[in-house]
Amino acid sequence: MPIIRLLADMNISPKSVFALENQGWDIVRVSQLLPAAALDEEILEFARKENRTVITQDLDFSALLAVGGHDRPSLLTLRLSDTDPEFVTARLLEVLPLVEEKLNEGCVVVIQDVTVRLRMLPIQ
Repeated sequence: MPIIRLLADMNISPKSVFALENQGWDIVRVSQLLPAAALDEEILEFARKENRTVITQDLDFSALLAVGGHDRPSLLTLRLSDTDPEFVTARLLEVLPLVEEKLNEGCVVVIQDVTVRLRMLPIQ
């Protein structure tokens, strides 16, 4: 059973969120919890307080974590050539179990089509 809590940014399809939820993952979209105009900093602060890992395609989140010297929240950044929800979901379901423990420790994971890069937080 998954031990991490996920927060999907607005650029993650509701279809992917629903599919992950149906597979037993604790996941919600930002829009379910925060105003539509929430800033990236607000999303990170919310995720930090709620102990959730942010899933996004937005590179700004990594920069904010690095500049702020934060060790939380963990971040999953998708750098996929195909943004179709089925492809995104399949890739997340493949990678999440492999990085779950590290996400609990505080890290940034970049998921590409065939590779995964992991960097522990805080980013030096």
